[in-house]
Amino acid sequence: MRPGPGLLLVRSLLLLVPLIAGLAGCAVGGVGSGLGTPRSPEGLDRDQLVSLVASCHLLRVGQNLDNRVTDATVVSAVQQFRLSFEDVVHRANQLVLRYQTNGPALAERATRACGDLAMLTGVRPALVRLEDSGRPRAVWLRLDGAEITEGFADRVIRELRDKKAVGLIINSPGGSVHEARKLGRYLRANGLRAAVDEACVSACIDVLAGGAERYALRGAKLGIHQSRVPSRYSSHEGGQLYVADSFRYLREMGVDADVAIAAASVPNDKLLLIPLAEALETRLITAVVDRL
Repeated sequence: MRPGPGLLLVRSLLLLVPLIAGLAGCAVGGVGSGLGTPRSPEGLDRDQLVSLVASCHLLRVGQNLDNRVTDATVVSAVQQFRLSFEDVVHRANQLVLRYQTNGPALAERATRACGDLAMLTGVRPALVRLEDSGRPRAVWLRLDGAEITEGFADRVIRELRDKKAVGLIINSPGGSVHEARKLGRYLRANGLRAAVDEACVSACIDVLAGGAERYALRGAKLGIHQSRVPSRYSSHEGGQLYVADSFRYLREMGVDADVAIAAASVPNDKLLLIPLAEALETRLITAVVDRL
């Protein structure tokens, strides 16, 4: 969520009822307006659950300043726990007014809420967009043969925002690790997916690791090797710290950090290809798909 007064969100909360209703209808087959026997997950009463769902929804609205977005966990929770769309919207508006002078606190609460909903629903947090027609928006930004150079992350972030993309398809020989991780962290924080359909190697792997969902086309190549250590890490001790940074980044992204150890064992002028089955096992990717 971008820093700023909570009132920015108030202007983005119009039409939330049709948004959430439309998402539930498109994404999970529809659940009416919360009819049926209400139920809540163990340890949460109904009121707490509604606050959790409303908070996560506000994270995506606030990040995009767009009333036609929400999170996949919100859609799933509305369906699984038979929530009232009107209750979620009403609670979202209450939260905005409560936190209008403390946007950072609302952002922190909203981020935690999406993580908590992921555990409750079994669905990973990920951005969901709708077209004006109410249909899910499936626009991706595609980058082929992109070398990751200085300023790469900011350029791609601008393009993702301009296209209102839900994910990034990247095929790249790598480049700057710093830029790759900056972009990877942006993807994860904003619920954007990442995919590879040709080849993603070296620093590109760090971009892929950042995706909220991470897809590889059958036949795609994923490759790792030692990174070129920046001058500030030029000592032997610095090199070890650099490997540790790689380990921590992958662990932060929920990927088996042993991938970083494997990469450190491969000379920079060689490449270790990771079979897609192993990429799945290490959670470097979340799915192998036939098409994007």
